[in-house]
Amino acid sequence: MRLLLIGAPGAGKGTQAELLAARFGIVHISSGDLLRQHVRDQTALGQTVKSYLDRGDLVPDGLVMAMLREPVLTAASGYVLDGFPRTVEQAKASYAVVRPLGAEVQAAIHLDVPREELMRRLLARGRGSEDLEAVIEHRLKMYQENTVPLLDYYASREWIFTVDGARPAATVHQDIAGRIQKLAVIAGPTG
Repeated sequence: MRLLLIGAPGAGKGTQAELLAARFGIVHISSGDLLRQHVRDQTALGQTVKSYLDRGDLVPDGLVMAMLREPVLTAASGYVLDGFPRTVEQAKASYAVVRPLGAEVQAAIHLDVPREELMRRLLARGRGSEDLEAVIEHRLKMYQENTVPLLDYYASREWIFTVDGARPAATVHQDIAGRIQKLAVIAGPTG
């Protein structure tokens, strides 16, 4: 099972990815967590991406794809991607790499959360410079401009569904898991 979570910053992608990974025995791959770890470890990549993260800008495609390639390709049991791709261009480029290897996304899940709730969650989280109000506003603007078009892209290629991500995490998880199980029945056994 290869899943993708799409949602604005603060929509609960990380929480749902962890729950889905545990429930279905798949790997949770978070581009944001990997990038933040590189920054904490002060790796060459971390030093390069820190300024992008501090401003709330998207990290360049090539850097993110290079970082994610190995985790995606080695996730034999499947994966749930959280935070990548963030643009249609990233989705197309990653598809070209993983499709021939049979590691492409099978279903996309859109976590829909109202802007006011996103602001409340992100301000409460207080991770540092990336959760300051001006940076949050910029991140939400980047999401609208760059990531929302992914919904149409995936709707034309894979299974995609939208869930109300403003509900309690356990309720959202049950909704997602139920829909995934229905999709698995519809899709039938895989080779």
